[in-house]
Amino acid sequence: MPRLIATTREGQEVTVEGGGGRSVMEVLRESGVGDILALCGGCCSCATCHVYVAPEFLERLPPMSADERDLLDSSAHRLGNSRLACQIPFAAELDGLAIRVAPED
Repeated sequence: MPRLIATTREGQEVTVEGGGGRSVMEVLRESGVGDILALCGGCCSCATCHVYVAPEFLERLPPMSADERDLLDSSAHRLGNSRLACQIPFAAELDGLAIRVAPED
């Protein structure tokens, strides 16, 4: 199974495994990474799953939708590598994906 390396807001690094067909947000929540609130359940309407993606993985991700861009624009913590975890499909091609949970807005 592909591995996902997550750094929590407190700086703890956690490695979890997840199967295909789920988003990064779902993999994190199912693994107990509590910093991911995902209040909208993955509908791209709340930005409570804001993460920073390791730069070497950015090119492997699907393009950002207009809705995702708009939600991230409302964050005071947006960076060039910001993404919503609910909008990143987790698959074998992303094995070793490293993300850091963004500060809460």
